[in-house]
Amino acid sequence: MSRPWLLPGAGLLVLAMAAPAQAQGRRVEVSPYIEVGQALVADLTNDDVLTYTQLTAGVNAAVRSRRVQVQLSYQYQRYIAWEDDVGDADVHSGLARADVQLTRAISLEGGALATRTRGGIGAPAYAGGFGGSSTQIYSAFGGPTLSTHAGPVAVNAAYRLGYTKVETPDLLRDNAGNGLDYYGDSTSHQLTGSLATRPGTVLPVGLTLSGGLVREDTSQLDQFYEGKFLRLDALMPVSRELAVVGGIGWEKIKVGQRDPLLDADGFPVLDGSGRYVTDPDSPIRLAYDIDGVIWDAGVVWHPSPRFQLEARIGQRYGSMIYTGSLTWQTGPDAGLQLRVYDTVTTFGQQLTGGLASLPTSFYNGGTDPFGNRYSGCVFGGGTGEGGATQPGACLTPALQSISTAVYRARGVDAVYAVSRGNTRLGVGAGYTNRHYFLPEVPGAELYRSNDESVYAQAFAQRALDSRSGVTADVYANYYTSGLQGSLDSWGGGVQGAYYRSFGRAYGSFSAGLYTYDAEQSESAWIAQALLAFGYRF
Repeated sequence: MSRPWLLPGAGLLVLAMAAPAQAQGRRVEVSPYIEVGQALVADLTNDDVLTYTQLTAGVNAAVRSRRVQVQLSYQYQRYIAWEDDVGDADVHSGLARADVQLTRAISLEGGALATRTRGGIGAPAYAGGFGGSSTQIYSAFGGPTLSTHAGPVAVNAAYRLGYTKVETPDLLRDNAGNGLDYYGDSTSHQLTGSLATRPGTVLPVGLTLSGGLVREDTSQLDQFYEGKFLRLDALMPVSRELAVVGGIGWEKIKVGQRDPLLDADGFPVLDGSGRYVTDPDSPIRLAYDIDGVIWDAGVVWHPSPRFQLEARIGQRYGSMIYTGSLTWQTGPDAGLQLRVYDTVTTFGQQLTGGLASLPTSFYNGGTDPFGNRYSGCVFGGGTGEGGATQPGACLTPALQSISTAVYRARGVDAVYAVSRGNTRLGVGAGYTNRHYFLPEVPGAELYRSNDESVYAQAFAQRALDSRSGVTADVYANYYTSGLQGSLDSWGGGVQGAYYRSFGRAYGSFSAGLYTYDAEQSESAWIAQALLAFGYRF
């Protein structure tokens, strides 16, 4: 079942909560628009040309005040092909983020995403446009946060409800006719809380007692994920700039699922969407089960309010882990953010977690006409509390490989964004590795190895005057699949656009060049161009 209403519905719900307070000094901006364009797609490898008409309707909205930060950017596109042998297509793309301070102690945070990307763990690199192995994704999260004090003790608690839906890819099956792991939908509940004291208030060291619970249910094979933890952390200042940190605790994670229904020949039965049919009489089989002590230790270097570096080493998931983060405000309108991560997670949790890490003010994709907005790095579009630029974050680690199976994700990514007068620039890059866990069921042999990817993305925007400007985007990724017999692949692309407004009306011309290559095959090169005219209400 499709969820095209998910992003605009979630975003407009928060806008409705925030908008009535014009009298309290809030700035509200709502800009709906419609657009019609004519596109040309040229397959330079096979000398084939496709033309189609593109109809677009969308809205950009924002609410800004001291207690309310909300932004919504959403568009629906209808592709009408001129050739009889090519079907029409619909694309939903957009992003919503909100942080609303309801009272001094309680806030409400949420977000929603709609985008298209590669259709599954074995899908080739996605390089713009639609069709083939691409698929439509919807995801949303939201919930309240409590932040207060009881004397010298800081009391924090949060609840997050998450939902992720992946539509069936345009390409349903692999070449052998076997069903691949096509994600359906999942719902997650996460509850966290902590009690903390600062160094020098109760003890010379700062102490934090924290705990959490998470439960996720996935539609395919009745999979569930249960996690819980309890830990105590300490922070000991060594100097005004340096502190030693460490923590110890207990964690339990259990993931299970049922078997697929088998036909008379012993092969898994697939439904009309290419997904496994669950055997209701199957026992629960555990894919991952760990219970034990966790610990880590490290340092925090905070030489100025604009720079903080943290690095930790420890033991978790039955082996050593290495994590860290860097936040650097390199200038009044420039910032860098880097993180090193290691976690056992699922696609739904990683995607909603990435969505929660995005800033509430973001670059809305400009005049990108080809339906692949928000499928990689999202760059900050303004400043946060205290005037600090929010660089953004990358959704690529989750979107690079969609899988129902639970996995251990390890990697590093970095985002840099800068604004100088009429020019905005952003760069994001990273590496991610996933190791999958499945019980001994038919099809599990597909995951007996890791997959990994390297990715990079950059954008530039410059206003030529008050009515016109240019944008440019470039990206590249390399992907190694864990599927038996799959080939390494890489894809990349570059596109640019010129736009000019005429009052409420506007026009734009966009062009792009994309390529895809896999081992033992010829590179594919595709060029696209679009001339469009629109009207903002």
